[in-house]
Amino acid sequence: MTAMSAPRSDRSESDARRFAPLPEHFPMWRGDVLHDGQLAYETWGRLNRARDNAVLLFTGLSPTAHAAASAQDPQEGWWQRMIGPGLALDTDRQFIICVNSLGSCFGSTGAASINPATGHPYRLAFPDLSIEDIARAGHELVRTLGILRLDTVMGPSLGGMVVLAYAALFPGAARRLVSISGTAAASPFTIALRSIQREAITSDPAWRNGEYSPEAPPVTGLRLARKLGTVTYRSAAEWAQRFDRQPIRPDLSGSTPFGAQFAVEGYLEVQAARWVNAFDANCYLYLSRAMDRFDLAAHGEPHAVLRRADLAHALVVGVESDMLFPIGEQQSLARAFEASGTPTRFAPLPCIEGHDAFLVDTEHFGRVIGGFLAG
Repeated sequence: MTAMSAPRSDRSESDARRFAPLPEHFPMWRGDVLHDGQLAYETWGRLNRARDNAVLLFTGLSPTAHAAASAQDPQEGWWQRMIGPGLALDTDRQFIICVNSLGSCFGSTGAASINPATGHPYRLAFPDLSIEDIARAGHELVRTLGILRLDTVMGPSLGGMVVLAYAALFPGAARRLVSISGTAAASPFTIALRSIQREAITSDPAWRNGEYSPEAPPVTGLRLARKLGTVTYRSAAEWAQRFDRQPIRPDLSGSTPFGAQFAVEGYLEVQAARWVNAFDANCYLYLSRAMDRFDLAAHGEPHAVLRRADLAHALVVGVESDMLFPIGEQQSLARAFEASGTPTRFAPLPCIEGHDAFLVDTEHFGRVIGGFLAG
């Protein structure tokens, strides 16, 4: 995730982020321990007196915790048209918590953070990261805020995987669950795709086995990884509708014999340039690999795992034009929820925008998610 929600730099003049310390010795899913970590998050709305109206929102791979504008940070967020008074995530009724994933580079501890044991960035010394670690970090934040049970745990893309890990690890910790364009296990197609993206980075001489400086990142590898990802975030039909065979803007055309000639190439270049200036390469490698290795079945038979999760309701949302997380994966997940005895709604949406539709088609997504949360 995703072509349309470019991350911001880690610092801004207006910053609504808060920082929650993780336990001093934070156990990682694959056996390592993270010391003195933290999680960046933002909130909207108010926690009610009963402390039972909280919605925990996990993000896709790339965004910050800034999902919507606030008085502290008026800059538009990545889910701006979904969070606010009277919107799908209604801040008049709910207390919304959005976290920057553990392992990312926008305030939460990750490979770009300073290792307290050495005084230098972790780089590849960062512990082996799993989807379960991202879920556990979010749960530690919820406990820090004094919330015993969430109203809803929710997430798109990578976040759609994290919410399943959350349900598996912390039965009864959420009343409801919403998985958006996620999956119970990475498919061979996405594993193949992400392996090529990672290879583009690690094959760049500037990567230096992870020991690059922030001033000299592996730009070529990051650009190629982002371009390849961006192609899969949308559908072929939408690419045709948006760009057809329009020529590239003159200021974006290349000077080499095989330089870019079409508008769609210029779009990819703009997205890649924004990405290179915003996201840390090592953090990307860790998060990408974590997505490949996630499998809900590692916790047991999926229907049995979901039964133990003790959810009152579940909503599984997919997009019919999604080539990255195909609609069949969400349908299979919904069937697992139903087999667990959890009252489940499966919403296959006819959006043309592919995997990125949850960022763009907020009319469809707002109606489905808002109706579920209001119910």
